[in-house]
Amino acid sequence: MPLGFRAAHPVPSPWDIQGGTNGTNTGKTKNPSATDRCRRLRETPRLRRNPPLAAVLTALIRGRPHWPEVPTIVWFHLATILVALAFTPIMLLRKRGDRPHRALGTIWVVAMLATALASFGIRTSTGGFGIIHLLSIFTLVQVPIIWWSARAHNLARHRTSVRGMVAGALLIAGVFTFPFGRMLGTWLFA
Repeated sequence: MPLGFRAAHPVPSPWDIQGGTNGTNTGKTKNPSATDRCRRLRETPRLRRNPPLAAVLTALIRGRPHWPEVPTIVWFHLATILVALAFTPIMLLRKRGDRPHRALGTIWVVAMLATALASFGIRTSTGGFGIIHLLSIFTLVQVPIIWWSARAHNLARHRTSVRGMVAGALLIAGVFTFPFGRMLGTWLFA
């Protein structure tokens, strides 16, 4: 999304140019301060801040009668991805580079690695690996790069890697989670 673009939804992107009450540019920079991002985070209803998390939680609630049928590895996979999904908007919208960011980032990195590793224990109905497992390989490569670039203070590479991870391993994987007769999709749309 280009900077300055106003989306049709009522909550603008935190990277949009800040406008006045009539939508004109008030001269603020294109990158909002941490205070602006935190204010927007507080003003947005909790689950509306994170549609992928809301979709997974809704599917889990609707699938409650089937919980006993779900293997332990799938529960572990879901638990670790829920941690990563919950922490992602917090990490992206709050102040960066401070001690809490690094602590949350460590938890996020561990959750993403655990999610990717657990996915290899989940097979298709024929017992093999699916195309979605390519994203697990991508995650196993990308997460150490995210960690290393943050530790080395290579912020450009860190930001690029995080964006790729959020787009690839969280959003694209999330899209593939719900259709095609998969468990969460069946529970959500049943």
